[in-house]
Amino acid sequence: MAIAEYDVVIQRDAMSVYDFLLDARNLPSWRADVRSIELEAGAAGTKGAVYRQTIAGTGGRAVCGDFEITEARPGAEIQYRALAGPERTHGGYYLSTEGGSTRVRFALECEPRGILARLKSAFRRRMKAEVCQLEQLKSVLEEQAGL
Repeated sequence: MAIAEYDVVIQRDAMSVYDFLLDARNLPSWRADVRSIELEAGAAGTKGAVYRQTIAGTGGRAVCGDFEITEARPGAEIQYRALAGPERTHGGYYLSTEGGSTRVRFALECEPRGILARLKSAFRRRMKAEVCQLEQLKSVLEEQAGL
């Protein structure tokens, strides 16, 4: 099992951060590999919502990265699982209030299969790079707030 986690403190209230994360249309603004995203099924931002996502794969070619929201607790947590794509990760965003700021932890888990199982260290590095994109989320949200 490969696991990666990262957290940042964002100078925004928890509901603002939660609402931004829950709106999947915001993903391309802070996650480098997301090329396009659209709601496929269910109500946007709710448990059971399915999103069709195109992400950059190996060599920059476009691959399907569809996912489903499996948990959505306002101001506290959003969990999802991948339905399509090269890896079937599951993970989430976990929020906690710290004064007027919000600590956000992004965690991913995946059991690499096939060739990925033989390339575990490279796979773990890629997962770590994925969660470290929270730094970009922090920049985007604090810039919006004029901080």
